[in-house]
Amino acid sequence: MSTPFYVSPQQAMADRAEYARKGIARGRSVVVLQYTDGVVFVAENPSRALHKVSEIYDRIAFAAVGKYNEFENLRIGGVRYADLRGYTYDREDVTARGLANVYAQTLGTIFSSAAEKPYEVELIVAEVGSAPEEDQIYRLPHDGSIVDEHGSVAVGGNADQISSYLDQRHRDGMTLSEALKLAVESLSRDNNGGERRLTAEQLEVATLDRTRPQQRKFKRILGRQLSRLLEESGPAGAEEPAADADAGTEGAGGKGAKGGGTKDKDVKDKDVKDVKGKDGPDGEPLL
Repeated sequence: MSTPFYVSPQQAMADRAEYARKGIARGRSVVVLQYTDGVVFVAENPSRALHKVSEIYDRIAFAAVGKYNEFENLRIGGVRYADLRGYTYDREDVTARGLANVYAQTLGTIFSSAAEKPYEVELIVAEVGSAPEEDQIYRLPHDGSIVDEHGSVAVGGNADQISSYLDQRHRDGMTLSEALKLAVESLSRDNNGGERRLTAEQLEVATLDRTRPQQRKFKRILGRQLSRLLEESGPAGAEEPAADADAGTEGAGGKGAKGGGTKDKDVKDKDVKDVKGKDGPDGEPLL
């Protein structure tokens, strides 16, 4: 009579963690850096339809790597949480710390549940303050833990090497152009120490810009604006206003005396659907 195969709870959790880490490592990296006027998000993402960086609320943005359908569900949940809290209480009560705690509870519950597989995602939640020392950046791994980051952070495939590169070169007071160049340089490096050339078409770039007069600080840097910033050797390009191409479509807007009604069409009009891709072994796209 054969002996039943037994897996200890500790080994089961270790296996789940390894499963999630492998899925995240297959995704293309995202880096987030502080610069003089705010926080810049730079992702290697050739897709124009599937965003890895999105607005959540007035001063808060979200970046993720891993399985698109999983982190898109989390993004939508974050927009709903921010909208409801801002409308019920006050817009100032919606913070990156509060949102990170909500995401941590969700990811932690899923990770520890034996009834479903862990999410193959890693998140970054950032909030821009009125001064650089008030900026907040939180990294949330697959298990729901929260890591308070400062200066720069990278997630996704090759994140350790990219983070080491950024730590050695990032400094306070960088202009947008300088921060963008450093981010692209870090993403261009491969495991063997070589470098690739990343073009504007392969990048997704957005900022939380504290100098914007609007209440909503999120904006995307697209097209010729991004190409100029990548080509320039000095910081002059940072003075150009970026095109806010998706204003009103991804984040939370303002309706009512205190809060904001969502303007995210994905939240209002349709459920998130799995999009077939080539990256995931089971047909789900990895970004």
